[in-house]
Amino acid sequence: MTELDATSQPLALTHQGVDRAAHHRLDEAWLAAAWSHPTTRVFVVSGGQVMVEDTEDGRTEIVMTPAFDAPETETHRYFLGIDPDGVRYFALQKDALPGRMDDAARAAGLREVGGLLSPLQAGLMVHAVALENWQRMHRFCSRCGERTVIAAAGHIRRCPACGAEHYPRTDPAVIMLVTDDKDRALLGRQVHWPEGRFSTLAGFVEPGESVEQTVRREVQEEVGVAIGEVEYVASQPWPFPSSLMLGFTAQATSSQITVDGDEIHEARWFSREELQAAFESGEVLPPSGISIAARLVELWYGKPLPAPGVGR
Repeated sequence: MTELDATSQPLALTHQGVDRAAHHRLDEAWLAAAWSHPTTRVFVVSGGQVMVEDTEDGRTEIVMTPAFDAPETETHRYFLGIDPDGVRYFALQKDALPGRMDDAARAAGLREVGGLLSPLQAGLMVHAVALENWQRMHRFCSRCGERTVIAAAGHIRRCPACGAEHYPRTDPAVIMLVTDDKDRALLGRQVHWPEGRFSTLAGFVEPGESVEQTVRREVQEEVGVAIGEVEYVASQPWPFPSSLMLGFTAQATSSQITVDGDEIHEARWFSREELQAAFESGEVLPPSGISIAARLVELWYGKPLPAPGVGR
């Protein structure tokens, strides 16, 4: 098993920093006491965004309030966990984010601030956004069609008609850095990406597949390259809306590229020198800094990727 470089920063969105304390989710008395505790902190999530503000010392933080200052909602109140200091955290799902009279805060999504928040706050936001996405998309029972009700502090939806319980779904997806016998990296550009945006290949696990089979199938389907050895690297929650990205390295046994044209518009082999030159000229734009794709490329590249628009 390959591990991410221990000398680099932790992979964004992967460090929770709180005890999720799932055993409390069905304890209504405990939840009520936790909600009313003066140290409890609450934030609102809406449409995958939260309110954040930049502090005077250069940090970015989620705007949180005590429970008594939080907007009112009984149904869409999600318990997220307890930090090492005993602070309880809740997220409230609302149709719109609250405004701030001092205009010090702004609405932001995970792609914008996931790498700026502290590991604890990034983990809280990932949890809240994933729950909100699931709640909005699974309001009806998949067994009988009846509207379901929220239970377990936001982590279960129950059907009052047939008794079925539904849990937050997570879709496993593989993402892989493919290299060949010349130690070149294979990067592709999806059809809806801007010109020059290249990244690793990725795809969803199908029913009945192992993740290794998925890696080989997706690479073959998307770019026509055969894969031999596959090695797991790390995983990353990716709630856009409900994925878990499983990162791999993969060794190609062929090098001829034939893109499918449906998902991948262009794919190329890069040596390290070629990729650096492409970054410096602006011909190639690196993948998002918070994504596991960037870290997989960095493992091969040997150093941090440049920020967007900055050659290195």
